[in-house]
Amino acid sequence: MEKIVILSGAGLSAESGLGTFRDEGGLWTQYDLADVATPEGFARDPGKVLDFYNERRANAAGARPNAAHHALVRLQHERDVLLVTQNVDSLLEAAGARDVLHMHGRLDRATCAACGASWPAPPVMSVSDRCPDCGARATRPDVVWFGEMPVGLDRIDAALSQATLFVAVGTSGTVYPAAGFVDLARANGTPSVELNLEASSGVFDDGRYGPASEIVPAWVGKILSDNR
Repeated sequence: MEKIVILSGAGLSAESGLGTFRDEGGLWTQYDLADVATPEGFARDPGKVLDFYNERRANAAGARPNAAHHALVRLQHERDVLLVTQNVDSLLEAAGARDVLHMHGRLDRATCAACGASWPAPPVMSVSDRCPDCGARATRPDVVWFGEMPVGLDRIDAALSQATLFVAVGTSGTVYPAAGFVDLARANGTPSVELNLEASSGVFDDGRYGPASEIVPAWVGKILSDNR
């Protein structure tokens, strides 16, 4: 039976107005991510970190899914597809995805650094916020920071071991462990496809290059028509 694992990165959401870290003028160039995307940065200045993510949350809340999101959801509704994303936005869910594994967490969720509870994030988080479970003033965005372990790696490994196709969409192929998924697929003899603005450093069996809103719907349409 066909089982497809699709990994998506920032390039999937770029055309929805959510810039990638590596864009000219992107987040890498505007902030020192050691200050706003690490546990150590949060410990030093939680207010600065929360302000950074409040801005990102507001930006993501105003974004809408593009044609690439809708195409992946269409494929998921018609095939056995696990959607794995490095993105912390919820645009796949907004497009109708029924199951998305957010390996780097979600902007629209909050968590407690003291007890680990998780809940829907308010539009604006503050250092004075208390955890609804334990009452600690230790609330933070429920996202994975540099130096922390991504979510769901066991499930991803299991899915890759059974996959008949691995697809990477809009990802640079430089952030591990996600960058190594294509190598796991190849080790299992699983065909791989890259859908990206340009070729990454990964070794894929096939590749389609251009804006995600163009190449992803075209690829999905071909997959569905080829297998009818």
